[in-house]
Amino acid sequence: MNATDRVLVYGATGHTGRFVVDELLRRDLVPVLAGRSAERLAAVPPRHAALDRVVVGLKDPGRLRGAVAGAAAVINCAGPFLDTALPLARAAVEAGAHYLDVTAEQPVVQAVYRDLDGLARTAGVAVVPAMAFYGGLADLLVTAALEGGSQADEVEVAVGLDRWWPTAGTRATGARNTSTRLVIRDGELAALEDPAPAGTWHYPPPLGNQPVVQLPFSEVVTIARHLEVGELRSHLNTAPLDDLHDATTPAPTATDEDGRSAQRFVVDVVVRRGADARRRCATGRDIYAVTAPIVVEGAARLLDGRHRGAGAAAPGEAFDAADVLTALETAGAITVR
Repeated sequence: MNATDRVLVYGATGHTGRFVVDELLRRDLVPVLAGRSAERLAAVPPRHAALDRVVVGLKDPGRLRGAVAGAAAVINCAGPFLDTALPLARAAVEAGAHYLDVTAEQPVVQAVYRDLDGLARTAGVAVVPAMAFYGGLADLLVTAALEGGSQADEVEVAVGLDRWWPTAGTRATGARNTSTRLVIRDGELAALEDPAPAGTWHYPPPLGNQPVVQLPFSEVVTIARHLEVGELRSHLNTAPLDDLHDATTPAPTATDEDGRSAQRFVVDVVVRRGADARRRCATGRDIYAVTAPIVVEGAARLLDGRHRGAGAAAPGEAFDAADVLTALETAGAITVR
């Protein structure tokens, strides 16, 4: 593995990518800005103008490996990840670099686990997809709630947003990702019922009681990777889905000096084993902005050795989940209760 602090950020000029670059700089790591568009990379914000930039597509594996060479880790922020994850993750592994991404797409995580685990182990690097708001945060909360255990009879995940201003990348991913969503049923990955079950969830403040629908994201696949769960159901409240489905809903706009929108979120998990039920909850602001400290915390731990070895892994499998959540809370990214 490259013993450097250089982290290549693919999709660095996108909405989430810019948050990731800023977070790497805050952590005294060295971002290398990468992407497919020379025009967009030439128009980076002034605060990023002195950083190295690499224009590279995904259809030339040799050039892609060359772009990654010299980086210790790659963070992929360029969706749809159905198109970008495997080529970029493979290039990272072949170049001896760790790989992380921020995908919410279940088929992507499955493909990365299936195709790259053995190669990553041989190369001595870690591959951690879905180290983000969707996927990673719920995985970390569930893992921490088990307090070192690896088995649960039932897990429920409830993501709540007070509103959703989707980015162009979110809309493109939604159009591209038409795969059947998966839950865990009888200990196995299984197709979500059609129509998706609906109900009500009592979220902690600031959301309270909300109508919800089962809408699983990448956390189902990451949790199934390293935990034995009998049943797993994932819910999302319906109000932000109305925003997402409305073509006139604008993209997020900055409302503070860090560039965050005013959006508030809650990720609430309940883990049951027999008669024992444990609840963990994370609250915060702006699902795109909070992805940056989550994925950069992962990158920092891969670079300094605070991870559990090589191979493709879920966030809670690769890292000490409780310690990661504590670090994110200490940094002011989330509040955990």
